[in-house]
This record gives sequence, C-alpha cells and structure tokens, in this order.
Amino acid sequence: MDFQSPLLAKARWRPLEFVVWAVAFVLPLVLPQHALMINEIAIVALFAMSLDLILGYTGVVSLGHAGFFGLGAYTAALFAKHVMPDPTLGLVVAIVVAGLLGVVASITILRGSDLTRLMVTLGTALLLLELANKLDWLTGGADGLQGVVMGPVLGMFDFDLYGRTAAWYSLSVMLVLFLLMRRLVHSPFGATLKAIRDNRLRAMAIGIPVIPRLAVIYTVAAAVAGGAGALLAQTTGFASLDVLSFDRSADVLLMLVIGGVGWLYGGVAGAIVFKVLQDTLSAVTPQYWMFWIGLILVLLVLVGRDRLLKPWTWFGARGSAGSAKP
Repeated sequence: MDFQSPLLAKARWRPLEFVVWAVAFVLPLVLPQHALMINEIAIVALFAMSLDLILGYTGVVSLGHAGFFGLGAYTAALFAKHVMPDPTLGLVVAIVVAGLLGVVASITILRGSDLTRLMVTLGTALLLLELANKLDWLTGGADGLQGVVMGPVLGMFDFDLYGRTAAWYSLSVMLVLFLLMRRLVHSPFGATLKAIRDNRLRAMAIGIPVIPRLAVIYTVAAAVAGGAGALLAQTTGFASLDVLSFDRSADVLLMLVIGGVGWLYGGVAGAIVFKVLQDTLSAVTPQYWMFWIGLILVLLVLVGRDRLLKPWTWFGARGSAGSAKP
C-alpha cells in the first residue's frame, strides 16, 4: 500500500485539469470558425501522447510511428467504404488492427541499440508507405482513398461542414483514451516502465520482466496511434499516403520536444503550440514557416523550456535546458 500511495496521488485529478478539458469541449461552440483546427489539434495531440508512451515513459525512440497512424487511417476509411459507415465501430476496428501490427512490430524493438531501433521503426513505416502506394486498387495509391462517407456518430450526430461534430467526436475519443493512458502510466505497471527507461539492466536485475513490458506498451502505443489515424480519416473523409509519410513521424517528435516528454499533457501542449505556429506562420510566410519553427526549436534546446518565456534568465546558470517538463 505504501508503494501505491504516491502513484494514487499522482493519478488524482487537479482542479485545473477539469477546467482545461471543459474549455476544450466548449471551444467548438464558442469558436465555430476554428472547429476544424480544434479537431486537427485533438487528433495530433492523441498521436503525440501515443508516442510519449514509448518515448517518454519507456525510453524507446521511434522514427516510424506514423506507420500505425496511417494503418489506422486506411483501416477506418476502408471499413467505412466497403463494410459499414458507422464511425464508432470503424474506430474500434482500426484500433484493433493497429494494435495487432504493434504486437508484430514490438519484436523489432526488443533487441539491439537505440540506433538499430530507429532504423527498424523507420523501415517499418516506409514498407507500409510503399505497400499503400503499390496497392492502388485498394488504397487509391498516390491519389488517395476517396469516396469515404461516414455515418452519424452513435447514429445521432451527423458530421457538419463546420467541423463542430468532428471536433467533439475527436475530443471525446481523445479524452477516453487519455483516461486509459493516464491510469496505465500511474499504475505499478507504469512505474516499471520508468524503471526500464532509467536503467534496463537494473530493472532486469530486480526481476522486472522487461521484454513483456516493452511489448505490451508498444502495442498499446500502436493501438492509440491507430485510433488517432482513424479519427483523421473519419473526420476528413479521405486517406492518402501522407498519413504514412516520414514527415508525420517527424512532426509528432517535434511536438514532444516542444511540449516535453514523460507526461501526457506534454503531447497536448506540443500539439497546440505546433499547430498554432504552423497555421499562423504558414499564413504569413507560406514558403519559410518551417524556418521559424526550427528557430524556435533551437532556442528551446539552447535556452531551456522553463526559461524560454523569461528572457532575463537566458544568460544565467544553465540548468533547465534539458528539463523534460515545463
């Protein structure tokens, strides 16, 4: 009981968290003109949280996490087009399929060094990308999978042109999966993941089953990423090769760099900042917006997340530059 008390304390909801989630669900109603962007932020935030499960809590770096995201997107789109247009059922199917791929792919991260895992995860995503490109009779190839029509959510809420239903749908799925991930990382199982992240050999020495733990969390992360991809396909009615691209994996890594790894809200914060910057800067400088995001990332690394908003501390003692949390 003494071991679980700190975990239970961390798992308790703070009042500010209730406010944050309440504001998130109110925003599509208050700012209907930005509902589509809110929907996109919710999807990429869920995607970032799925990567944080393996990167922040387990220390496994992946350059191919978009493979699970893209598989979920294509699965949901194909299910709606050829089986039935129910978005909830399609979401469940996409999560299961992505999770099954996670089970298979987890074998690739159990051996080798960090560099080996980077190359293997990248190779897995590239294989899926090329497979989706070649199977154009099924996926639409470079033209994308078109003609995807989604039914109403829970048989009652039709997707509207303004994106409000899509935003509430994505936020609801994000909240449900967030609650599950939060419970997971604040459980004894989550504590063993942090032990593996900090020192794998020591974790093995004290009896933690490292390989099964890695396989389980990688599968869960893959399933959540597949759910995020399914949300994108369902709310846009389209799936293309872009969902499997390396850029997608790189962007979600940037979000975690911005928001911080090792806490689920880091993915949410990083997604908000990244998408707002992307939308704002691309409107001002359509050709060079990535330059400004790159400059911000350089400042973030050199100055530190804690001191970035306090310029008067930039030339003081270095100490927060590598902090994982804001």
